[in-house]
Formats: sequence, structure tokens, C-alpha cells
Amino acid sequence: MQPTIYLAFVDDWELGGDGSGDARELQFAPMRELVCVYNSYGIRGSFNAEVMQQLTFRKFQDQHPELKVLADEWDAAIKDTFRQGHDVQLHVHPQWSSAEYKDGKWNLQGDWSILNYARDDARQMIARTKAYLENLLRAVDPNYVCVSFRSGSWCIAPSPFLLNLLADLGIVFDMSIVGGVRYETRHIELDYSNCEEDFLPFYPVMTDARRVSDKPEPIVCIPTNQFFGSRRQTFRHHATTFTNKLKGQISATTKASSSVRSVETYGHQWAQKSHESKLTLLYEKGIVPYLKGRHLIADLAQLDYPLMLEMLSSIRQRARASGLADIPVILENHTKDIQDFSHIEQFVSAVAAAPDIKCVTLTELAQELQQGRFAIKTSARSPA
Repeated sequence: MQPTIYLAFVDDWELGGDGSGDARELQFAPMRELVCVYNSYGIRGSFNAEVMQQLTFRKFQDQHPELKVLADEWDAAIKDTFRQGHDVQLHVHPQWSSAEYKDGKWNLQGDWSILNYARDDARQMIARTKAYLENLLRAVDPNYVCVSFRSGSWCIAPSPFLLNLLADLGIVFDMSIVGGVRYETRHIELDYSNCEEDFLPFYPVMTDARRVSDKPEPIVCIPTNQFFGSRRQTFRHHATTFTNKLKGQISATTKASSSVRSVETYGHQWAQKSHESKLTLLYEKGIVPYLKGRHLIADLAQLDYPLMLEMLSSIRQRARASGLADIPVILENHTKDIQDFSHIEQFVSAVAAAPDIKCVTLTELAQELQQGRFAIKTSARSPA
């Protein structure tokens, strides 16, 4: 029997990691378009609002009135989306903690990983951002509570205190673990290549969310989904993406098209140090995916429709193999990176019609966790 998949469409709603980009272009407009897609198919999405950005805009708004205008629009976009029945939860990029604004540009000097901050500093960031979000949305719904968290750049483990901080502040579950991900960039060093659980909800060891605890803990981890794309679809998608990027660069250079968005996807900010060698880049991005397929985060902005279908097939296969009746699954998305909404709309349409899938918000996932809907894994036993 096919289990019921409780699927959450989750979006990290933010500017570029270095503070670059136009908020109206990368956040407000695509959020409205994505909400329209969801509404057309009766789906309620969830948006992880990166609130450190907003606090920084508010901090500088008296000296720079244009920032107040944008901050007010940020608030309005969040509240309007929330009023339409979509969820808003917490996302934190700590590099905004030390920011300078000059000549209309941001210089973010803070460390990109919250794991590198002192306990008190990390607590202050999470508490302030959570309070801002709750104060903002309780004007729409007095019962709103921030219940879930995704750390900027996925940074959640290892840490001697971060999971305990989240639990103390009322966070029900974290979704920062992405199995198989490993980064060594100019900004981030992260190794989730050997996580003990990368699909089912689990109780984490409170000092290292890569490991499964042998007992219930005050917080749950639900991994963000990941999968292996087939050689054929990965190669085809890689070739199409390269071609479109080249066309976009030509159009932007010649100013032949006003529709090219000034967005950088993972790009230089997420370039691995190993890719400084062009030969290594070719091997890891071209040859390896062609030979054995490519490990992919379930980030809809980075996938086309055929790869999304492969992702869904992988989810169903793993759900059946678990032997469980109900499985929560979290998909990722980055509004700022969406170049073509048609692939996402096709996928949303397919999901909405699927009898084995129930689309839920992050708030609903938290409620189902608390009510015992989902088995939560410990290392002492398999979930049942």
C-alpha cells in the first residue's frame, strides 16, 4: 500500500547571500506569482522569511529612507501572503548581523555560519527574528506562532547549543539537515555526507543533528528532501541550464531583453574551493553526473519538470520502503532563483491531483508532529 505523503512546499524568501539584488524583483514580485500558482490549484505554501535582512533594513531606515520603503513593502508582502492562507516561518542568515550600507549596496561582514557565533549572540539573533515575525503576523492572526526553523546555508550541526536554543524558544522542528550535502566554499564549511537519517523525521543528538538520538528529545528534525537524478535527465538539464544561462548573459549584455532578471543562482557564492580548477569543475559537474547521475537538493528553482517527476518517484519509493503509513516530506525552493514558473506550475498541478499526497504547511506539520501523526525515529528502534 502506498503511504500518504504529507508534502510541504517551502520557499527560502531572501535576497542574495551577500545582500545583493533588488527586493522587488527577487522577493516581492516572484512571491506574488508563486502564490498565484499555489492558489490556482488549492495549495497552501510555506515561506521561510529571512528576517535578519528585515531587521537590518529597519536599523538603517532613518538614515536611508529608501530602506524604510522597502522594509514596509516586505512587511506588506508577508502579511498579504499570510492572509491568503499560506504559512510564514523563520529563516536566519547571520551574515546580516554586521552590515554596512553605502552607495545603495550592502557589505555583509558577519560570518555566514551561525555555528561560529557565541551562544548568547546566536540566541539573540533567533529570539529577535522570531519575535519580529510573530509580532508582525499576530496583527493578522493573534494565534500565530513561529514553530519551524531553517538555518542560513543549512548550518545546524554540529553545535553544543543551537538545537537546545531552538527548543527553548519554542521551535517544534528544524529542517536544516540535507543528507549528502558537503560544502567547502569561501563562506561555508559543512559536511552532511554521513547523516544517520536523511528522509524520516527523527530525534537528533542535541549536540549534532547529523546523528539520531537514542531517546526522545525536545526538538525534531525533518530533513529537507534530496535525491539522485538520473544520468539522462541530469545531463539534459545541465545542458539546458548552461545554454539558457549563456543566452541570458548575451541578452543582458546587449540589453535586448528587459525580462532577464538580475539574479545569480548558487553561482559564485556557492562555488566549491575545489572548483577553482577547471578540470575538477568539469569532472564533478559534467563527467560524474553523466556516469552515475547527480545528487540533488529538492530545490524546485533548480529543477525542471522531468527532474521534479524523478524526485517525486524517489520520494514514493522511499516512503514505501519505510513501511510507514504517513510520511512528512519537505521540498525546498528559492523564489529569487526562479526563472521559469511553468515547470513549477506543472509540478504543483500534478501533486494537487495525486491521491497519495496531502499538501500541508509547516504549521500543520508541527501540529501533526505534536499530535503523534508521524513516527519519529530514534537510534534505539526503527519508527513504527
